[in-house]
Amino acid sequence: MEKAGYATLTRQAGLLREMQVVANNIANAATTGYRQEGVIFSEYVTRAGDGPSLSMATARVRNTALHPGQVTETGGPLDLAIEGAGFFRIETPDGERLTRAGNFKLSPAGDMVTNAGFRLLDAGGAPVFVPPDATDLTIAADGTISVDGRPLGQIGLVRPAAPIDLLREDGVMFRTEGPLEPVAEGRIRQGALEQANVDPVAQITRMIEVQRAYEMGQSFLDAEDQRLRSALRSFTR
Repeated sequence: MEKAGYATLTRQAGLLREMQVVANNIANAATTGYRQEGVIFSEYVTRAGDGPSLSMATARVRNTALHPGQVTETGGPLDLAIEGAGFFRIETPDGERLTRAGNFKLSPAGDMVTNAGFRLLDAGGAPVFVPPDATDLTIAADGTISVDGRPLGQIGLVRPAAPIDLLREDGVMFRTEGPLEPVAEGRIRQGALEQANVDPVAQITRMIEVQRAYEMGQSFLDAEDQRLRSALRSFTR
């Protein structure tokens, strides 16, 4: 295969990867706390022996959009939405993780947990506990938890000290290998949930653009294949 074919194949691979990412965004447009993902294209240039340099496109870097999603009122006392920056800290078997999905519930032991059963952590890193006999649970904008008018603790919002350290594990859960810092400007809103920050119309539009670009590249590869076949037939006559 000639250089043009290899360059087109790398572009096709990147477009296919972006199509998968866009399709995943659309599929999770209704997922609470989902963060939209994108693909960053870059150019790789190398010398091709004694000839001219060869440029290839790659799309190996994924970018997470951190702008807030729409907040919807639910009235649920354990539904929490973050207004502004920050993440909830949750405890998993693999270590602490970050999320903005605030649809929590109570475990049989009285811990606030995610739908997957991971415990929510307070500002000090301890599990958030709610007494089983609590009748009036309130969570203030600064994360202070009160039961029957008595403060019990505070949910802390955090973020990576360096945004580049934020690593996606799935659509709503992230990890970081760097230090965390508290977020003072973030606010917690009880009785509400933050929806996915996906713009479905923009994502569908992008899907159409990617599909057309992929089809154009495929047409070029088909034409290049026919050209090479014709050249080979001419040489073998």
